[in-house]
Amino acid sequence: MRDVPVRIVPTRAVSLRGAFDTALGRVTTYRQVLVLLLLLAGVSMLLSATGLLFFTPLELLCGLLVAVGVSYLSNAGVARLFRVVPHGESALITGLLLFFIFRPSTEPGELIATAAAALAATLSKYLLAVRGRHIFNPAAFGAVVVGVTGLGVSWWWAGSQVLLPVVLVGAFLVLYRTRRLAMAGVFVGVSVTVIAAGLVAGGMSIGAALLTPFTSYPVVFLAGFMLSEPLTLPPKRWQQLAEAAVVGVLFALPYSIGPLYSTPELALVVGNLLAFVATQRRGIRLEVLSRRRIGPSIVEMTFRPSAPVRFEPGQYLELQVPHRRADARGQRRMFSIASPPASGELSIAYRDSASSFKAALGTLEPGERVRATGIWGDFLLPRDTSRPVLLVGAGIGVTPFLSQLAAVGGSARDMVLVYTVADAAELAVLDGLDLSGVRVLILAPEQPERLADGVSYLGSGRLDRDRLAAAVPDAGSREAWVSGPPAFVDDIRPILRAIGVRQIHKDYFLGY
Repeated sequence: MRDVPVRIVPTRAVSLRGAFDTALGRVTTYRQVLVLLLLLAGVSMLLSATGLLFFTPLELLCGLLVAVGVSYLSNAGVARLFRVVPHGESALITGLLLFFIFRPSTEPGELIATAAAALAATLSKYLLAVRGRHIFNPAAFGAVVVGVTGLGVSWWWAGSQVLLPVVLVGAFLVLYRTRRLAMAGVFVGVSVTVIAAGLVAGGMSIGAALLTPFTSYPVVFLAGFMLSEPLTLPPKRWQQLAEAAVVGVLFALPYSIGPLYSTPELALVVGNLLAFVATQRRGIRLEVLSRRRIGPSIVEMTFRPSAPVRFEPGQYLELQVPHRRADARGQRRMFSIASPPASGELSIAYRDSASSFKAALGTLEPGERVRATGIWGDFLLPRDTSRPVLLVGAGIGVTPFLSQLAAVGGSARDMVLVYTVADAAELAVLDGLDLSGVRVLILAPEQPERLADGVSYLGSGRLDRDRLAAAVPDAGSREAWVSGPPAFVDDIRPILRAIGVRQIHKDYFLGY
């Protein structure tokens, strides 16, 4: 009879959160943003039909067709010129963003301005990019070009008061999914504070001054749907927060420099430029070196970058594999880097599946080339090696720990790894690591046939409070890193809190 421990049932709130995270992870961020923008456009049509929005349904329809149509068709044409597979979802998102930025109209002049912005946005993706990375948010850049050339002005009618409830929900879903709520919070806090201070100085009451930025400015829309655009963000969390603060100030303060006037799009473009100059944000060309199966359903791929790549153990990359008939998961996927920085190579490990992306990834042969859009992440161990750490991973969620363990292999750092797997064969991912000095605690349905020195089998079943407290009695003195499927991470957090762990860092494997 198998040893199945008594499980501490997580609270309903935690269970629901895990289910929510898992549901969000079923589609790519691009698909999620596209759907939310389409829903917002649909709501706008309904509000227009009922007279609550100041544009007519025909004006909205014309603006939508021009913004989305020009963006999609120009992207397809320019991609053909550059001999690359067009990213259709990205083009549709850009068009929808411009739809909400420029005034919907039946007037030819207004529609020409929208079309020009869509064309400029598309060209920026190919001409103003460094090794696959955008320098500017395309929609914001297109709006700036139209404003500077005098073709038109931006309206940002997505900041309309009647749309605020829907924009709030959509922005929250995007920011929650991308784990950028803190960044948006900095932008909103800075911009609202500066705007409100100016309004109060002009005689407005404090309450009205604090409300006005949300009802008369596109604060929420820009924070949720544009500032969070992944290909223009710097890699580190503190860098993203700094960019958000700069954009917030520029967004809120009125100014003019020659033909440039303070607009939301100019604030975002300036923030993008500063982030690009100050940080390493370049695409990475990778050559496939090898692919091997290291478990029943786990595959490891190793790449050689065309130029040296700086990263820290625990960071991740976004891999792009263009392929026809991409499913809802799209042509890009994020992977934790499993190799140490000193190796000169980039390795990833993933669970095989029937997705179109992983099917395309599985057809790559040594010598073929792919592109990564950059390196991100703050799931990093403390630089102070005297601080004891606790690593808790489930399944393929162990991959960031592989890089960290390899980087400190054989050192005197006080590390404990708790690793839970659905199949003991998955423990093969640890083969080849120098685990000397690291306590490794394994949970698996059956006891492995062999265990390396320093590796202990905790039994089968789920990880609960009593078992973890007994296995790691000094857990309260450790800083914890938890990685795995959303439901696992959300369940483990209260357990760690219950045994005295105060600092917990999380890495969600959405779409696990």
